Amino acid sequence: MSTDTRPLPIEPPRGDTIGVARDRIRGRALGLLIVLCGAAFLEGVDVAMFGIALPAIRAELGLATGELQWVVSAYILGYGGFMLLGGRAADLLGRRRVFLVSLGVFVVFSGLGGLASESWMLLVARAATGVAAAFMMPAGLSIITTGFREGPLRTRALLIYAGIGAAGFSIGLVVGGLLTMLGWRWVFFAPVIVSTVILVLAVPLVPKPDPQRDAERPARGRADVAGALTVTAAFLALITAIEQSSHADPIVTGSLVAVGALLLAAFVAIERRAAEPLVRLAFLRRVPQLRAYLGAAALAAGFLGFQFLVVLHLQEQLGWNSLATSLALLVLGIDAILAPLLTPRLVARFGLWPVTLTGLAAAGVSFLLFLPVGADSTYAAMFPSFLALGLAFTFAYGPLTVAATDGVPDEDQGLSGGLLYTAFQVGAAIGLAATSAMLTAAETDGLEPIEATRLALIVPIAAAVVGVATGISGVMASRRSR
Repeated sequence: MSTDTRPLPIEPPRGDTIGVARDRIRGRALGLLIVLCGAAFLEGVDVAMFGIALPAIRAELGLATGELQWVVSAYILGYGGFMLLGGRAADLLGRRRVFLVSLGVFVVFSGLGGLASESWMLLVARAATGVAAAFMMPAGLSIITTGFREGPLRTRALLIYAGIGAAGFSIGLVVGGLLTMLGWRWVFFAPVIVSTVILVLAVPLVPKPDPQRDAERPARGRADVAGALTVTAAFLALITAIEQSSHADPIVTGSLVAVGALLLAAFVAIERRAAEPLVRLAFLRRVPQLRAYLGAAALAAGFLGFQFLVVLHLQEQLGWNSLATSLALLVLGIDAILAPLLTPRLVARFGLWPVTLTGLAAAGVSFLLFLPVGADSTYAAMFPSFLALGLAFTFAYGPLTVAATDGVPDEDQGLSGGLLYTAFQVGAAIGLAATSAMLTAAETDGLEPIEATRLALIVPIAAAVVGVATGISGVMASRRSR
């Protein structure tokens, strides 16, 4: 099997004590990093754009609140459910091959989603696009972690890559508003154009496998498809249980939880017996990586739940159009400027986890600041909340990516990247489903819309508490290691 593990011809560090802040990435390596950052940015934009387009999709297709969240969750489930398989496939089949093929599939199904005339067609297209992203993203991340030499230069590349990806989430809110003004189908068609350009550039820039390195490696087995399908079904059952909990019979909810638990147990059994498991259970004993995965899940859960509430508040309660909504959220894009420039310097100065903790705490501050917002509040009252959330992604997303891959052997970089993105997407799906369930329950009880929004904010706030606790644990562990 081919594994593209050749380090890129990048000039190594020259004893620079600041390291991360001063190292430079040049030539073909810079071109490759731009392509991979483009793919990460595209994926982030693709997820966030739909948050703005949801009211327009609801209006045309007649979806209820519970159904509406599945437009986002279908993508997230395909993404999170197959991410582990995607990460392992990159290790087994070759990172270049997996990246290029999955990017091509992403192009096709984005276009098909824009042509959907029924809700089920839309959901199928979103799920398929999510599966494509599940293979593309860990392959792209592992190309960086195996292509750039470990040390300050790799750290800088990862922080830039993660910062640009995080910027995609925030800028996607703005782009989504602009495109929705043209028609919600453009949130499908625009990624087709961008991803096609990235694909054309990726063909000459993504490094080919090294035959000599491949010959030195033992033959690897086949990817664990059974494990991937089982864990995806488990996530689907558990997330459906959360979403249904506000309005379904308790027996239905309990049954879904039981099915999810049984499927997770079956997944563990499959992994123990598989010749080439999707996840070697011993890998899950790596506490630093587990801490990064939990932090990523908490950050995503809070962000997606909060985004869902804010967009519905601005458009359905205040009557703003999609363009006004996107401009209101423009400040979230501050991470596009600060993350690549400021975060590497802060990490070099203070370390990964102190910077990460700052970001995770900023997310909690953002959600708390939105609690006093009322039906007659001005944009000035909301601005501090949005600014704090932009800073949360600036300081947390990139360092979490570095923490998840730091010290992991090259042959497991795809797996670790897959676990990181799985945590992020499953956290997002759970946060979104729980927020939707809380909002639906509040609406059913007859609460005023703004009161229902405040009640549903409990979910993002709880996620932020988990994130802060994780960040504190990381800071304490890093101090002990010194």
